[in-house]
Amino acid sequence: MTLVAAGLIVVLLAGITIRLAIESAGTWARFGLGFLGGTTWDVVNGVYGALPFVAGTVESSLLALIIAVPLSLLTAIFLAELAPRWLSVPLTFLVELLAAIPSVVVGLWGVFVLSPFLRDTVEKWLVGALGFIPIFSGPAFGIGLFSASVVLAIMIVPTIVSVSREVIVAVPGAQREAMLALGATRWETTRRAVLPYARSGIVGAVILGLGRALGETMAVTMVIGNKDIVPTRVFDQAQTIASKIATTFNEAQVGIQTQSLIALGLVLLAITLALNVIARLLVRQVAGDGGGLASGG
Repeated sequence: MTLVAAGLIVVLLAGITIRLAIESAGTWARFGLGFLGGTTWDVVNGVYGALPFVAGTVESSLLALIIAVPLSLLTAIFLAELAPRWLSVPLTFLVELLAAIPSVVVGLWGVFVLSPFLRDTVEKWLVGALGFIPIFSGPAFGIGLFSASVVLAIMIVPTIVSVSREVIVAVPGAQREAMLALGATRWETTRRAVLPYARSGIVGAVILGLGRALGETMAVTMVIGNKDIVPTRVFDQAQTIASKIATTFNEAQVGIQTQSLIALGLVLLAITLALNVIARLLVRQVAGDGGGLASGG
């Protein structure tokens, strides 16, 4: 029974992939791999390219990770190692509650509160201080890639914090006791004994967060600007694969336009699968290095 259950998951994934490939066959036959490098999405002339949406998806997700990972890791360390129980329990509950907020609600908050705030404070400061660097050059509109990345970061923080905290809590107490017995402080114990032991799980938590960021739709759609260009600045208005499908599919004409949107979905699935494979290899490598360090210790 367990074998059948596991097999059904594989069959479901294969079925989705095959169906997407069949429904998007016209796009691949017409444009080939040039679809991935094309920068034009012209419904009138029937020319379609995926590069602006692939770039928007990857750039927004990576920028969200840059923002979310340090915050999430430090929060997880505080909740698991440093906070007293009377504070750790309610804070953990609040962090997990953040994950339950519907994405459309986060998107509305991003449009009416976060984006104007970022435009008048953070983005304005970045343009003034780092505007000589092309990716930080102005103008900043509030609605764009940077706002979408901050919204994504807020949405993936609970996932990374929850998984990382559980991994850190699961580290055997003997690891901590050995370091403390050598005269280490609590922070030295966490940094030198706990985190190296838990790092494979932490990497897995980050990859889970990345997967959530890649597939997020509504919140990103509401704050990213939905402009079909390859973003070259962090303040550019852009579009992700998920937001393009969400905003266009219902009005798309049956034929090459619909097939191209389905091809975008196939590309997103391929990106997600590739990242998961890379993550598995990375976790295995990190776990192997950690085991060697533990043995050496």
